[in-house]
Amino acid sequence: MAIIGYIRVSSTGQKLQVQQDKLKAYGCERIFQEKLSGTTAQRPQLQECLRYLREGDTLVITKLDRLARSTLHLHQIVDDLQSRGVQFVVTDQQIDTSTPTGKLMFTMLSAIAEFETALRHERQMEGIEKAKNNGVQFGPKAKLDDSQIDELKTKREAGVLIKDLMKEYGLSKASVYRYLKE
Repeated sequence: MAIIGYIRVSSTGQKLQVQQDKLKAYGCERIFQEKLSGTTAQRPQLQECLRYLREGDTLVITKLDRLARSTLHLHQIVDDLQSRGVQFVVTDQQIDTSTPTGKLMFTMLSAIAEFETALRHERQMEGIEKAKNNGVQFGPKAKLDDSQIDELKTKREAGVLIKDLMKEYGLSKASVYRYLKE
């Protein structure tokens, strides 16, 4: 009857330490750690953690969104755990699926977590669209062919400002200077 933890951060700027401290305080004997996006299907540490769990064990996480990509995925994981006799605890949201109230809270909060993720994605897409409308370029930088490079050099020799060349060719300042050195 082991208490096992799983923690995940979705970006390199985030730290595992806060989650790790909470799980150690809860009494986790082993903690599986992942530094991958929740949207990534291949999460080797999660898979290893799920394989490691045995009947009577408890899986502990800090927040629902650390475990799964969607409500459906979350329920699949928890259903699998319950069918194997593994308890599931979420420390920050005080969920314990060994109780009826805990099961209800789990269902409601997992739906809310998915809704929040969808809203965050929607806001992100709106921000990207606004940036595009304001002329922000996304994707790889434009590459110039030989004739464009010659044209760029000719314009610069004629006195066209670097900032104007940047705008016209969709290049950064460093790229303009790099092409001018060629």
